[in-house]
Amino acid sequence: MKNKLLEQNVHLFIIGIAILTLGITLCIQSRLGTSPFDALLVGLYRTVGLTVGTWEVAVGFVMIIMNAILIRKRPEYLALVTSFVTGIGIDTWLWFFRDWLVPSSFLEQFICLLLGIICTGLGVATYLQSKLAPIPLDRSMLVVSELTGWSFVYSRGMISIVLVTLAFFLNGPIGLGTIMNALFTGLMIKAFFPFLEKLHSPKHSKRQVA
Repeated sequence: MKNKLLEQNVHLFIIGIAILTLGITLCIQSRLGTSPFDALLVGLYRTVGLTVGTWEVAVGFVMIIMNAILIRKRPEYLALVTSFVTGIGIDTWLWFFRDWLVPSSFLEQFICLLLGIICTGLGVATYLQSKLAPIPLDRSMLVVSELTGWSFVYSRGMISIVLVTLAFFLNGPIGLGTIMNALFTGLMIKAFFPFLEKLHSPKHSKRQVA
């Protein structure tokens, strides 16, 4: 039973990360601006070099240390695995879409951005159900929410302000997409999370087996 539950969690984790990184890539390709965190990653890529996925791992490591300090516990180094997998996913999707997903009109850009935000929210809500190590950014969201009593929306919003400020000084892609990501990604997570939690609950699983 435990092995089957672990297998289900791993599947949720992989599916969630795949959807999340697709959403991140769609936002980048829209050229209307990315989420505050991804704007920082792209800004580092533009300013320093390496790849967006590589910076996912590097910045993730810094956030792991910060999260540990805030909750006064040992660093959650396993989250580096999540950052690593996410980094690979981002770079893979960017390579796959690099030539043929280049929106030419504002409408196409907006649709690409909107799909990206939906996929991002769905991806986060999905992989969090696995109860495996979350991406450091999402762990920060949970940490801030736990320490302050704020909802996911407000917690992610406060973190976003800090990230946008850093991205601005690094020439990150800040624009309409950044504002929409900051405003609506938390709402998407909040909307999808209860539904997926109920779907993944033991009672639901038993009904499916029966």
